[in-house]
Amino acid sequence: MGNHVEAAYRSGPGSKLAINKAFYNSLKEGNANRTLVDTVRVPMRDGVAWKVPAGHVFRIRVPEGPQVGDFNMWNLHDPRERMWASRTRQLQRAHVSTYDRLWSTLPFLRPMATIIEDTLEDYGEDADGGRVHDLLGTRCDPYVNYLLTGEDFDFHCHSNLVRAILPYGLTEFDVHDVLNVFQCTGLNNDDQYFMKPCPAKKGDFLEFFAEIDLLCAMSCCPGGDLSVDFLGRDGQDPLSTCHPLEVDIYKLDDQALECWVPPVSPAYKGMHGLASPAIDWQAKKDQI
Repeated sequence: MGNHVEAAYRSGPGSKLAINKAFYNSLKEGNANRTLVDTVRVPMRDGVAWKVPAGHVFRIRVPEGPQVGDFNMWNLHDPRERMWASRTRQLQRAHVSTYDRLWSTLPFLRPMATIIEDTLEDYGEDADGGRVHDLLGTRCDPYVNYLLTGEDFDFHCHSNLVRAILPYGLTEFDVHDVLNVFQCTGLNNDDQYFMKPCPAKKGDFLEFFAEIDLLCAMSCCPGGDLSVDFLGRDGQDPLSTCHPLEVDIYKLDDQALECWVPPVSPAYKGMHGLASPAIDWQAKKDQI
């Protein structure tokens, strides 16, 4: 089945993708002094955006019951730099966990955040090939819903994210492919995307270290824990499976960050092979 085929991008010793695990371990709760500076509540079937300064930690948490969250992220100062799900999938994994990093789009291409703790890390791969925290799929949206059902519905994850970022001067065009937090997914024998009920329980969390100043946004998926059909094709309303999510933001003591250097973009100075031809201004004049 190709299980032993080498990854295209490798993060072994000496690789530019290798990270200092000891440093990120030192930032975990109990290993570094941290101060809670804010808690953001994301109501069920809604979306919220929040800021995280570089060098801070933010924890996406399950406060009540299982719930999937669709997560977006931008450079706070330049939203053209945003999370790049497909490249992260190539450089890291299709389902991310501790020590994986979320990378930004070209031409920036740098880690925006690094996962430092994941209480679902031991879930691994289940009997159906399902794993959690996926970059395989993307957000549910009203356009696909209308295509499949002919009905309008304003609380898809895409719509929730749009409403969340409007106060920050962003628009629908800034919403991008997501990290599906706490969502269990995989590919079936026909290479088709599947979703399973969310395995997260009250108290589970996924925790990140912000490598740069971030604007984050998350939608509480209207499918809830995905234990019933999202489009209602089985006659059940997923509202009963919906719960809120919460985000805790922590400031770390300066001492914890003494050896940390914010990531920079690759120093590519070429022009993609595009030459700037010399202009014959006399020929141009003669053509007039």
